Amino acid sequence: MSKDAVQLAPQRFRESFGRYYEDFEVGHIYEHRPGRTVTETDNIWFTLLTMNTHPLHFDNAYAAKSEFGKALVNSCLTLSIVVGMSVSDVSQKAIGNLGWNDIKLSAPVFVGDTLYAESHVLGKRESASRPTQGIVTVRTIGTKSDGTEFISFERTVLVPKRGYGIDD
Repeated sequence: MSKDAVQLAPQRFRESFGRYYEDFEVGHIYEHRPGRTVTETDNIWFTLLTMNTHPLHFDNAYAAKSEFGKALVNSCLTLSIVVGMSVSDVSQKAIGNLGWNDIKLSAPVFVGDTLYAESHVLGKRESASRPTQGIVTVRTIGTKSDGTEFISFERTVLVPKRGYGIDD
C-alpha cells in the first residue's frame, strides 16, 4: 500500500494527495512535477477567456514589432500554471487561500517554453481562531527549462490538521 493511499475497507483504497498542517516544516522545499510546456492554444484561450484584449498575447504581427519580437504568454496564465503545479504539494488539502503577496514577474514566457516550479516553506503557525487548522506560508518560484526564473510569489493557505480534513 502506498503511503499516499487511505485504506477504506479490506482490499479498498483511496488515493490521497496533499499535506496536513503537521506535514509542513519550515525550510522544506517541494519540487513540483511534472513540468508544463505552454502552447499557443493555451495562451490564446486564456487571454480571450479573461477578456484581455492586449494584442501582445495573440497578434503575432503586432508582437513582432515589440521588444520581444514575438507574442508573450499572458502573465496571469503563467501564474495560474505555476499555482496549479504547486497544488498537490501545498494546497491539495487546504480549506482556502488566505493571500498572495510579492508577485514578481522577472522574465517573459513564450509559447513553447516548458515551466517548472518549486515551493519553499517560509512559515507555519496554528490558527488562533480555528483549533483544528493551521496557517502555512510558502514562496513559490517558477523557472523555465533553461533555468531562467520567470515568476515568484508568496502564498498563505489555511490547512487542516491531521484528522480534520474533508476526507478524513
